Amino acid sequence: MKNNVEKRFEDAKMEFEAIGVNVDQALQTLKETEISMHCWQGDDVKGFLSPDGELTGGIMSTGDYPGAAHTPEQLRQDATKAFSLIPGKQKFNLHAIYADTDEKIDLDQIEPKHFAKWVEWAKELEIGLDFNPTFFSHPMYKNGYTLAHPEKEVRDFWIEHGKRSRKISEYFGKELGKTSYNNFWVPDGSKDNPIDRLSPRRRLMESLDEIFSEKLDENNTVETVESKLFGVGAEAYTVGSHEFYMGYGVSRGKTILLDAGHFHPTEVISNKISSLALFVPHLMLHVSRPIRWDSDHVVIMDDELQEIMKEIVRGNLLDRTTIGLDFFDGTINRIAAWVIGTRNTQKALLKALLEPTDDLKKVELDYDYTKRLVLTEEYKDLPFGAVWDYYCYKEGVPVGLDWYEEVKKYETEVLSKR
Repeated sequence: MKNNVEKRFEDAKMEFEAIGVNVDQALQTLKETEISMHCWQGDDVKGFLSPDGELTGGIMSTGDYPGAAHTPEQLRQDATKAFSLIPGKQKFNLHAIYADTDEKIDLDQIEPKHFAKWVEWAKELEIGLDFNPTFFSHPMYKNGYTLAHPEKEVRDFWIEHGKRSRKISEYFGKELGKTSYNNFWVPDGSKDNPIDRLSPRRRLMESLDEIFSEKLDENNTVETVESKLFGVGAEAYTVGSHEFYMGYGVSRGKTILLDAGHFHPTEVISNKISSLALFVPHLMLHVSRPIRWDSDHVVIMDDELQEIMKEIVRGNLLDRTTIGLDFFDGTINRIAAWVIGTRNTQKALLKALLEPTDDLKKVELDYDYTKRLVLTEEYKDLPFGAVWDYYCYKEGVPVGLDWYEEVKKYETEVLSKR
């Protein structure tokens, strides 16, 4: 006798197939789509080079929920647990401050060997690694600037850090056989209105040009550039604005990264994807949830998350889009945060894949806007949840709320003893 999950799936599959959806193909596409889960949710963005250092550069993590990772071993253990509760094969996204070494090193001295243990772990899990240079929480983040700083000594420090970060990302790609996306986000900016907005942007452009001067094999590493509207300490002016990086990415052949929390509260990145897709070969996303500004809350199944995934699927852009996560919440169980955010991102993608896109486009081209609205609203009620439960079941991860029981058990046995 079939179990309830399989029975519900078969009934749901018939409903979706009745409107022309290939459910098996949707599930296969979902399985093949890797999501880059970020390391910094596990320890509140502290890292291991100076774990007690004060967060600077517009970074702010709040909360004191017990059980944060304090060592690379603990962070790997926690991430492994999270991955065991998420269907499919994902990636893990590291920041430079998460080097695993007993050496006393600074950001301008990091090398691939300082991340060798991360590569060993990734090989065991058969996952890829992405990377980010860390341009914040450091004494050389001076006067609110790094790569755009007026002083050459400061810029040179961060340029060297950027160059070394590229080598580490290249190392990840070579060792793991999966392209490592190396994301450059720079917090440079001003708390109040500057007189000269142009010169810092020129310095940032020139610094980035020097960092990227050596050509690397893009099968191993691809650089992405990430904009931001404003942040704590940079409320009036951010050097690396959307317009700056859009121009830089297009002119330099770099992948543009859109972060869901890095724009004006009334802007959404779902509406930017199709425009950029016309002019760039590839996009990367940081899926997050802003509340009023870039607060990086755990991703939920809200309207914008679903619109982002619909835009990717409806535009047939999935093979040109890399999906990463970016949130950090220290007020709740950090492993639960990872699982909630990653599974919700997958759910939103599945829901988009289960839409009869071609038929809806035909209705639109027939100018039948009434039918378009009727169908899109009615399709929201179709039982995609039954398909999701079946996917989790077939992937061997907990179905429904069962994953939360696993997290609570882990909290009792591991996290509470830290």
